[in-house]
Amino acid sequence: MDLNFFDGFKMGLEFMWAMLTAEPLLSIGLAVLFGGLFIFALLVNFLREQKLRKSGILDVDTMSGRMFEEYLQTLLRTKGYQVQLTPATGDYGADLVLTTKEKRIIVQAKRYKKNVGVKAVQEIASAKSHYRADECWVMTNSFFTEQAKKLANSNQVKLIDRKELMGWMLEMKKGA
Repeated sequence: MDLNFFDGFKMGLEFMWAMLTAEPLLSIGLAVLFGGLFIFALLVNFLREQKLRKSGILDVDTMSGRMFEEYLQTLLRTKGYQVQLTPATGDYGADLVLTTKEKRIIVQAKRYKKNVGVKAVQEIASAKSHYRADECWVMTNSFFTEQAKKLANSNQVKLIDRKELMGWMLEMKKGA
């Protein structure tokens, strides 16, 4: 028996149709199952969009780099840090300096459309001694490449990605 692709495909469709029409309850059950899955997927997507709108992350995505740094300054103050912006140029790799009674943290802020790579981790790690910091962070409205995650891990650099940032933003909105 020599079948080409289209003959095999046609035979498969005929077989599926025969199965579905032979057992109407099976057909109804499958339609309900797939319809329910489709509605569930739409609901999950809708709730995700609502969370994005509520967090304000879509506004962050349109900010300039400096505006993002200023936004983080406000956000981090609500989390209890004293926050100082570094100069726009000549910042030695840190955009924000956070202080508490116990420690000093420097932050590299990256408002990106793509994933943040190793360069940001290198910059903040090299700025640690210049600022006499206890910790280094890179914060982004995006995510990090695997290489950036590995380098951050080996240099004790904390990475705050889109998901964590959105959580902090939602906390700030609840407190407002």
